[in-house]
Amino acid sequence: MKSILFTLMVVFSFAFTASAQQNTAGKAIISTPGLMCDVCKERVERALFKQYGITSYKVDVKKKTTTVTWVTDRTDIEQIKTMIANAGFDADDVTREESAYKRLPANCKKPVNMAVKTP
Repeated sequence: MKSILFTLMVVFSFAFTASAQQNTAGKAIISTPGLMCDVCKERVERALFKQYGITSYKVDVKKKTTTVTWVTDRTDIEQIKTMIANAGFDADDVTREESAYKRLPANCKKPVNMAVKTP
């Protein structure tokens, strides 16, 4: 009788523990228009790798987007966008951090459109 009662207690404790550990995941596609090359991609990936709670990410240079999934009780979309901005790139509505942008290599910066004067 005691062994049956003990077994039931163990089963219920595992069931409650498993249900308490279920985390919800968030997913978003973030517009990152400043992506120019593979160096930019690596910089964004390095920033996302450091962010606690991110489970996966995919940076697409051609589409200029970053797809991110994360555990919602560990981080949120605003923190993720801030990490991308701190790497020197715009992320949706979050503007890049200027000092980080200045440290980017020249090929990662958008060219300045200069008016060409014709004689």
